[in-house]
Amino acid sequence: MIWDQLTTKQLAKLNRNIPVLLNIAATEQHGPHLPLATDRIIGEHFAALLNKEMNDNILILPSVQVGCSDHHMGFVGSLSLSHCTFSAVVKDIITSVLKHGFRKIILLNSHGGNQGIMQVITEELGYANPNANIIGITWWNLVKDELRNITETGPGGTGHACEFETSLLLVIAPDLVGKTQIENGANVATFDWAEGDMLHAGKASYYRTMKSMTSNGVFGDPTLASAEKGVKISECVILALKQLAMDVYKMEGNSY
Repeated sequence: MIWDQLTTKQLAKLNRNIPVLLNIAATEQHGPHLPLATDRIIGEHFAALLNKEMNDNILILPSVQVGCSDHHMGFVGSLSLSHCTFSAVVKDIITSVLKHGFRKIILLNSHGGNQGIMQVITEELGYANPNANIIGITWWNLVKDELRNITETGPGGTGHACEFETSLLLVIAPDLVGKTQIENGANVATFDWAEGDMLHAGKASYYRTMKSMTSNGVFGDPTLASAEKGVKISECVILALKQLAMDVYKMEGNSY
């Protein structure tokens, strides 16, 4: 069910055990071939598929469309919220949901730059609301093993505007993909301990702007993207996301 497509009377009648999902995304550059809305489009795609799968057993909130993208501001069109503002927006939305009696919250993240603050938000909301269940997930972390069986680009090939994101857009919104503009990422390795991508975490945290990492805004290799891979990615994400949502539905509170 879509939160803002229901009336207040319809919402009032719902079982408060139903998980409520909030997609937290971003509006930022995705190289020369993908739109600024890529992360939101992907997150909302997964939310829509989950809604179709679970029907009356999930509630989908309106997305947070702008995220923490300061490191992308070297590329025209990127928008960003500070960590403080982003945290306040997400926590205010979820606090509103909690005030209406819902207690099962899933934050579905579709942007790498939101991961750190999402963990903080999850811990702060969880501590402040011990009778609630607060879960934060980033879609690619949920299915890393499955994604390793799909990728053909190897380490460094799945980072940003890459094989995975391009494959998904080829399924979701192929008209928004500049197919003649697809080019390999210009990312250049620096220190071994700093390198990572969607499937391979770096050994240490090292802040860098995206422009210092890749001159064309692409981190990875989108040249091997395909709609077939996009379908496979969608299928494994939804399978795992549905199982997670069903587990959340069964959870008890976290009272001390």
